[in-house]
Amino acid sequence: MHMGEFQRLARKTDRTPKNEGGGDPRQPNRHDVVPLLGLVGEIGGLLGEYKKRLRDGELHRNFADEVAEELGDIMWYVANVADKFDLDLERIAADNLEKVKDRWLQPDAGRRLYDSDLPTQQQIPRTFAYRFEEQAANHEIKVVMVDEFRGMNTGNELTDNSYEDDGYRFHDVMHLAFAAHLGWSPVLRKLLRTKKIIKNRPSPLDDAEDGGKGQVVEEAIVAAAYVYATEHDFLEGIEEIDWQLLRHIKKMTRQFEVRDRSTWEWKEVLLRGFAVWRQLREERGGVVLGNLEEGTLEFRA
Repeated sequence: MHMGEFQRLARKTDRTPKNEGGGDPRQPNRHDVVPLLGLVGEIGGLLGEYKKRLRDGELHRNFADEVAEELGDIMWYVANVADKFDLDLERIAADNLEKVKDRWLQPDAGRRLYDSDLPTQQQIPRTFAYRFEEQAANHEIKVVMVDEFRGMNTGNELTDNSYEDDGYRFHDVMHLAFAAHLGWSPVLRKLLRTKKIIKNRPSPLDDAEDGGKGQVVEEAIVAAAYVYATEHDFLEGIEEIDWQLLRHIKKMTRQFEVRDRSTWEWKEVLLRGFAVWRQLREERGGVVLGNLEEGTLEFRA
């Protein structure tokens, strides 16, 4: 049975049909409250059956049948709640499957680089090696990012901008991680354009994707991820990222070419980026190697 058919047939047995004419949405209505309370009640019933199984073990011989009945009641109330708020159960189910696929499954398609159709001089270099060096001056510790291939400083001199040593001075590694794993980094593209290593992409592509807004969004993603990482041991020993952060990143990037990257891919790039960040911080510098074609980011002491 299709979800839409189930919703249609369940509607025939609704004892609290929706009132016509609407009303004040800020006031509770019986036809809304009853299915919501029913849904909560049936979930409680499902937990009750599981409690009995924990208590009685094999003596609770009707466990599977009871669970099936509770799940059926839950499905009925879900369909009814959807009805009361003019939602389509087929659409809800399809959207949910798409969301969890985006969250938990590695994409089937091969890696696509956003500038692959452009001339080489407009592309992010497909391989890179940047040496992060600490330099002490005027009672401050600054980090410079040196292009190993060209022997030149690429990034700006960075400090922690903090009262304490919190390692933020190494945050350019996240821009390298985004470039290596996602093929996207307006900030890195700006640094490379400034050093005349690459040229601007054609207008309006250059302004829309690599302009000030894109750079601000990328820096905001790094800052938000950094706050999250500092609350979770810099992601050491972590295998998953909270959905709230990943969803926030997806919302921030929905106007840019990187919007087609899944939350699974964002999770992977954050985990890998912070793994290299931890090594840089521990060693107080090192070389970061990236390969856009293979989607890799490595640390070398």
